[in-house]
Amino acid sequence: MRYGSRVLDVPTAAGALGSPHADLLTQPTLGGLLAAGRPVWEAVRAEIATWIGYPAIEPFLHPVAGVTMHLPFAVADYTDFYASEHHATNVGRIFRPDGDALTPNWKHLPIGYHGRAGTVVVSGTPVARPSGQRKAAADPAPSFGPSRRLDIEAEVGFVVGTPSRLGEPVPLADFRDHVFGVCLVNDWSARDIQAWEYVPLGPFLGKSFATSVSAWITPLAALDAARTAPPSRDEPLLPYLDDSGAEPGGLDIKISVAVNGHTVSEPPFSTMYWTAAQQLAHMTVNGAALRTGDLFASGTVSGPEPHQRGSLLELTWAGRDPLDLPGGKRTFLEDGDEVTLTAWAPGPDGTRTGLGEVRGRIVPAA
Repeated sequence: MRYGSRVLDVPTAAGALGSPHADLLTQPTLGGLLAAGRPVWEAVRAEIATWIGYPAIEPFLHPVAGVTMHLPFAVADYTDFYASEHHATNVGRIFRPDGDALTPNWKHLPIGYHGRAGTVVVSGTPVARPSGQRKAAADPAPSFGPSRRLDIEAEVGFVVGTPSRLGEPVPLADFRDHVFGVCLVNDWSARDIQAWEYVPLGPFLGKSFATSVSAWITPLAALDAARTAPPSRDEPLLPYLDDSGAEPGGLDIKISVAVNGHTVSEPPFSTMYWTAAQQLAHMTVNGAALRTGDLFASGTVSGPEPHQRGSLLELTWAGRDPLDLPGGKRTFLEDGDEVTLTAWAPGPDGTRTGLGEVRGRIVPAA
């Protein structure tokens, strides 16, 4: 558990303090706790809150800098959505300048795709530049080699705890009973590989080489003070997606994106058109079952202003407008570049709730 600039060794503390949940808290990952369900999540969170500030826990607190980070849970499935209207509109304008920015289905359902769970990595893991087929519009045939248009996608991820039964959709109202918490996600993207392969079945090798997540999962309950209404919808929603009578489904999470220590964007998660509850409802409406450790991400978070765009594709308008960084201009990532995502949300009584950072450095293709 992260506590300011220190880490609380919860497993050791739980054993020493005689926690009734020690069997869950001493496991090597969060899997057991995730599967235990919402009443246990709430009880554990309340218990750990009573430890904070007690002299007895001082021996179990360690500086963050001296702790090795690991993937906090075993990722069962990974699904990525496309929930930002601003991002989808920007991408549509870049690739379809003479057509409609949004596809006809975009405002009727949360669009998503299944990613590769096995290449989800913890923050700090180096990211090797992927290789694959590339073909520019003017090229007579595709070529093979390292991606020349390696990009980032600043996203927010949601971690499933309680599973569901095959054949039983999860309604909007049950979102809190299944989703344990939130993390930051960088869904690295090779735009040139993606552009050649994605028709007609969508993202594949351009997305599956690496997805970085935070080493910390912020419990959903810790973000109650950050709840906010999503943007108004201008298309009627089918009943299973209609959240007009539900609790506010948006989250006021403020993200910052830095390349080599220089802030290039500040995307606001509060602008997301589709909420996480709607994404979960749509993901299971066909009867697909949830498993403990499922991860689903929001898709690129972008706001209405140029400095709020969550990908280099948008920030540079597909390379037309390079970014001026202290180390030189950038359109897409170069080997050695390090990208860091940080975020915070309003907490109770004017405090801030921080989300764990996501950091990754690009290394040359294998």
